[in-house]
Amino acid sequence: MANSANSAPTYQPYRLKKVITSHTAAVSSVKFSNNGALFASASVDKTLIVYSTETLTQISHLIGHSDGVSDLAWSSDSAYICSASDDRTLRIWDARAAECVKTLKGHTHFVFCVNFNPQSNFIVSGSFDETVRIWDVKTGKCVHVIRAHTMPVMSVHFNRDGSLIVSGSRDGSCKIWDAASGTLLKTLIDDKVTAVSFAKFSPNGKFILVGTLDDTLKLWNYSAGKFLKIYTGHVNRVYCITPTFSVSGEKYIVSGSEDKCVYLWDLQGKNLVQKLEGHTDTVVCVTCHPTENMIVSAGLHNDRTLRVWVQA
Repeated sequence: MANSANSAPTYQPYRLKKVITSHTAAVSSVKFSNNGALFASASVDKTLIVYSTETLTQISHLIGHSDGVSDLAWSSDSAYICSASDDRTLRIWDARAAECVKTLKGHTHFVFCVNFNPQSNFIVSGSFDETVRIWDVKTGKCVHVIRAHTMPVMSVHFNRDGSLIVSGSRDGSCKIWDAASGTLLKTLIDDKVTAVSFAKFSPNGKFILVGTLDDTLKLWNYSAGKFLKIYTGHVNRVYCITPTFSVSGEKYIVSGSEDKCVYLWDLQGKNLVQKLEGHTDTVVCVTCHPTENMIVSAGLHNDRTLRVWVQA
């Protein structure tokens, strides 16, 4: 027994706590608010729904888009949501009041991805029109149109101080941009073969997690321009699955999969620690609570549910 103090902590498995059935079509995105009090989902049914983390019940229903919603992002103060839609617009909503406060117009095709900067005075969006756009939150005006890629933009994300933007595209490239000027700083990946379906800065801002449509997640050191870790076992060939970092306890990478499961890997060790089963269609989106060990995942057309998982 003397040795047990030095051994690694035993993994506490996640178990299903609740199944939420609220959308009438595929769920495309789910995200916890920064303070963890709320989470929201976006759907092909053209709406977003906001839930209480404490009660796991619906708080508001955001109705206004005229086509499916592909992504959502929370402002840093957890008060506002920005949604990206196939109706070519983004909308900024008061999350609790369910009121649309601004509509951002300018993209000429489906808007697929969106994020706020940490200060929440700017929004970045990516579209099937192959551009990345930066918007002033206060005015609702577009301040930069970046002709970023040669195919649809699948993912956009600010780093922790808001100075950099990473974008990933179906054209197989992952690029880093100066947020203030919109200029290209670095092309991290330029594969031309495998589509980049996802790219996100790590919470500490030093790394970028990149998903590609060859069943692979890689953690890149972007300043060195090389990848450090690779995570495999899940299935991802078709959909833009949005993995994330779990930092509430031990550090994990969490991702949905086209085999209808949620995968959790040890971030450092790269080993698969758990596979969550129960969804009845592809899981494209997962979100991890910022401080509690809680995961919410969501499924596509044949599933349409949100599943809330907690550690036993």
